[in-house]
Amino acid sequence: MTPLPGEKSLPNVLPNTTATQVPLRRLQRTMDARHLIMIALGGVIGSGLFLSSGYTISQAGPLGAIIAYLIGAFVVYLVMACLGELAIAYPVSGAFHIYASRSIGPATGFTTAWLYWLCWVVALGSEFTASGILMQRWFPGVPVWLWCLIFAAVLFLLNAISARVFGEAEFWFSLVKVVAIVALIVLGGAAIFGFTPLSAEHPPAILFSNFETPGGLFPNGFSGVIVTALAVFYAFSGSELIGVAAGETKDPAKNIPKALRSTVLRLVVLFVGAIAVIAAILPYEDASVTSSPFVDVFQYVGVPYAPDIMNFVIITALLSAGNSGLFSCARMLFSLAEEGHAPKAFTRLTKRGVPLIALSVSILIGLVSLLTSVIAAGTVYLVLVSIAGFAVVAVWMSIVASQFFHRRKFVREGGDVSALAYRTPLYPALPIVAFSLLLLSIIAIAFDPNQVAALYFGIPFVAACYLFFWWRHGRKGRRDIVQDHEAEPVDA
Repeated sequence: MTPLPGEKSLPNVLPNTTATQVPLRRLQRTMDARHLIMIALGGVIGSGLFLSSGYTISQAGPLGAIIAYLIGAFVVYLVMACLGELAIAYPVSGAFHIYASRSIGPATGFTTAWLYWLCWVVALGSEFTASGILMQRWFPGVPVWLWCLIFAAVLFLLNAISARVFGEAEFWFSLVKVVAIVALIVLGGAAIFGFTPLSAEHPPAILFSNFETPGGLFPNGFSGVIVTALAVFYAFSGSELIGVAAGETKDPAKNIPKALRSTVLRLVVLFVGAIAVIAAILPYEDASVTSSPFVDVFQYVGVPYAPDIMNFVIITALLSAGNSGLFSCARMLFSLAEEGHAPKAFTRLTKRGVPLIALSVSILIGLVSLLTSVIAAGTVYLVLVSIAGFAVVAVWMSIVASQFFHRRKFVREGGDVSALAYRTPLYPALPIVAFSLLLLSIIAIAFDPNQVAALYFGIPFVAACYLFFWWRHGRKGRRDIVQDHEAEPVDA
């Protein structure tokens, strides 16, 4: 694998075969570890934490919600541990399907790519719509569709200028969300022990009295914790965006492992800390009826203008997730085209290394998804949302399976494990445990009427992708196609 000018050669590539080598393209390596961390946090921290965390507490109970998020964080750690080794071995943009293509098979890579692309395209429409609705708090006379177009244009421009501009914008978007969560943890944590300097009422210390509900520590039984844990897996989706950005990261052997470790640690502190504070302050029976638990906690501790502050933070969270999603969609199309599985035009880059055609198509399809949510919510949009929800766990399963087969192939072809810049620990137990937990969550969806539609539409979509690939390329596909062309720059 030939490094870019001025870039260190990566020590952990597989032996030099057409089946395992991926040439680096002209996407520019301009992002640092801090950008990767905030991109991952930007993809993970969305409206779910700010708006739906009260519902999570009502389903699992205060203590159960914390346990569910700890389980989710553990699974994220397992996936990230597998992702680290792969992202350094294949530091290319939109890399999930590259991992699967080289380690499992081209058909699996093809399916993984289209699942992940569809996941984020559908998300784009919902992020724009929700942002427009929230803006009506301040501008009730401006229609929602106009805000959707404005936000779509802003995110398109941030992505179209350069990868570094995108990364910088995502850094500041994510920073707003992180500051809000840290403020909740610090101020709410102090309020739990009776310290509320901003409040005029100065409520007494409540400690953890709200953890004991009329139904005990687990008011809906431990099954409520398990069902909530399934939803928490989806809540942590976006952490894998580090792999998508690997092809545009400086010194990936150094920055990717650093970003992975920092991301997992921050997610545990931010998510579990926020849930613990909310569960301690909000009475269990009130948790599910609040519009935003963050607003209630901030009002409890005496923060002025709490509703307006949180409206701004939630809009920022939505735009941040949309920004990361659009970046991911464009890179996935670019990478698919390089493999010969999407139109070659998607490989064309601007002078600053941005896949502008892939970016343009992604934003347009995102807006089409938004349109279907209005005119075909019970049919087309339901199918899209169901497949997108299924895609999150399916892609994680692809990542951990890819690492398992990648390491096995690496050793078989003479690789020295001790020379790897980053090694997935406890191999092969770790990827096996991760895959088993993820598979269990897929099976458990069948018993949850609120999520079973993900299986009804997700499994047929996966089967259709495999069948199409085999019909178009044969069972073995064309593993060497990435050697046959280079990305072409276009003027911008």
